[in-house]
Amino acid sequence: MANSKLGIPLLRRLRETGTRWMSSPAAGTRFAALWGNGDYGRLGFGNLDSQSTPKPLFPSSFRDQTLKSIACGGAHTLFLTESGQVFATGLNDFGQLGISDSSSYVTEPVLVSGLEKEIVQISAGYHHSGAITVDGELYVWGRNSNGQLGLGKKAGKSVCIPTKVELLSGISIKMVALASEHSVAVTDDGDALSWGGGDSGQLGHSGEAGILGFLKSKSEYVPRRIKKLEGCKVKKVSAGLLHTACVGENGSVFIFGERAVSKLRFGDEKNANTPSMLDMLPSSEEVACGGYHTCVVTGAGELYAWGSNENGCLGIGTIDAFGLPEKVEGPFQKSSVDKVSCGWKHTAAISEGKVFTWGWGGSHGTFSEDGQSSGGQLGHGSDVDYINPTVVNFGENVRAVQISCGFNHTGAILVMED
Repeated sequence: MANSKLGIPLLRRLRETGTRWMSSPAAGTRFAALWGNGDYGRLGFGNLDSQSTPKPLFPSSFRDQTLKSIACGGAHTLFLTESGQVFATGLNDFGQLGISDSSSYVTEPVLVSGLEKEIVQISAGYHHSGAITVDGELYVWGRNSNGQLGLGKKAGKSVCIPTKVELLSGISIKMVALASEHSVAVTDDGDALSWGGGDSGQLGHSGEAGILGFLKSKSEYVPRRIKKLEGCKVKKVSAGLLHTACVGENGSVFIFGERAVSKLRFGDEKNANTPSMLDMLPSSEEVACGGYHTCVVTGAGELYAWGSNENGCLGIGTIDAFGLPEKVEGPFQKSSVDKVSCGWKHTAAISEGKVFTWGWGGSHGTFSEDGQSSGGQLGHGSDVDYINPTVVNFGENVRAVQISCGFNHTGAILVMED
């Protein structure tokens, strides 16, 4: 569905919301705003209600701590405070909240158990979670059906308490990205490691033929260095449903995973399980992988997107798929993009402190009960799809500094300004 104009009643409600936000936290306060599907309490508001417009979570929800970052997963959300503590809310069927409680879900943020050191980065996959300590240790928890926790073959199929990846002892990790069945990390030295399910080539390791030429399982139960990326010094990585992308120190973008490469009009699909460089892109800074689409932010602040586009998640004014990177323009013709995040079929970006979203809004009967959709992950007051980047109204005096798209919910870290 094409974008529609916001009605006067909605604008009035948004202005009222903005006024309420301005009267609550002090200037400079970093807090969260969430919207979209509310099942299992993933939004953290103490209920199961969905939100089609942003709603704030202030420091009072996190023991009066301000927030550094947010990570939205399949049906759970992680929050990192500026003091280095991690809180979680939402679905806990595989222990992805990392709490000692056996609850199947929680509706308000709770402190994650067992993380005694200061945490500097968090990541939420579909059913698993990860955190990096200030000294570069990686802790993981949640579903482990395909080795995506990296704890070895003897580890359980689910781990409910944060557990250190001991095989990485002595290796300092600076970034981790979690998907559905696989995980990817970057070391301080710029090496890329991957583990978990790899049947679609998303781990970046070359396949090995078994008896009669059939491929052996490509799953990895412990972190393994991606050999083809050695020497390029990876600085950023993102994990999609069945593909992975990363950015090197020199701005080069690499992508791997059979479905991702099959949608691109370059390279050889037979080599899709090892990284291929996209030499048609300018020097890049950020990368984000969704269900079957990918976005890149260049050093000049331009946004490029490609892949599946059935709900308009590429933001290029159409629902046609694009096999090569396409520049996303619209509002970004006049302002540069700083951050981008991809959900299953929706996308969000930050430009000059404002959040723009587009793609799947949650309609078309998906996750609907009794005629009511539980979508709204675009934050525009409805569950319809948007095929162009559209600004999310937070009210005045609010600046966005981080954005995260889950399966069908979205979260942002905002700063209250004078």
